[in-house]
Amino acid sequence: MIAVLVVDDDIRVADVNAAYVEKIAGFRVAAKAHNAAEALHCVETDEVDLVLLDHHLPDETGLDVVRRLRERGHETDVIMVTAARDVGTVQAAMRLGALQYLVKPFAFSGLRTKLEAYAALQRTLRGGGEAEQAEVDRIFGALTVSAEPELPKGHSPTTAELVRRVLMSAEGPVSAQELADSTQLSRQTAQRYLKLLERAGRVRLSLRYGDTGRPEHRYRWATRG
Repeated sequence: MIAVLVVDDDIRVADVNAAYVEKIAGFRVAAKAHNAAEALHCVETDEVDLVLLDHHLPDETGLDVVRRLRERGHETDVIMVTAARDVGTVQAAMRLGALQYLVKPFAFSGLRTKLEAYAALQRTLRGGGEAEQAEVDRIFGALTVSAEPELPKGHSPTTAELVRRVLMSAEGPVSAQELADSTQLSRQTAQRYLKLLERAGRVRLSLRYGDTGRPEHRYRWATRG
């Protein structure tokens, strides 16, 4: 489980963001903090892998928190989650080593996409060893994820979310028929949503060849790593 520290000066917002984190498989909330001092104390005393960090804090800024973490030798990963959208702040966050920057307000899907990409990056890095250029490119691009696709008329967000959950929980690639069996959708509907998500870059297609010579199309969620 990836342990997350949620930092926001607004208690209600911190609670909402923490609830979002708890809904995402593989993540848990280690602690919540509402100012810079609390955030630094939590990193010092708790097991924290990732900080979701607001910039506008009552005692110091989020960027100050990142600087202090690095000065104290903490390599804890940081994703900025803030309403601060001026280019100077974004650039400073990047230079200090923030992995991502999520602008408020955002929907659950926005945070989920960032965290799923982060989890995929961690799985890649845990493999260790040496990396060829293609692997380096994949590591550096792991957090560059597309937004949720805009659904065409006649497509249901609820069905798209159902398909996403099945693919994310699957041990490996699945076929349209297997997806249909898992969701009680028709095979045609399952195929239609798989194609939609593939075009949006959220699903990857692979082919499996059987005895008939005709390849079977199989799909997996793109951010599983």
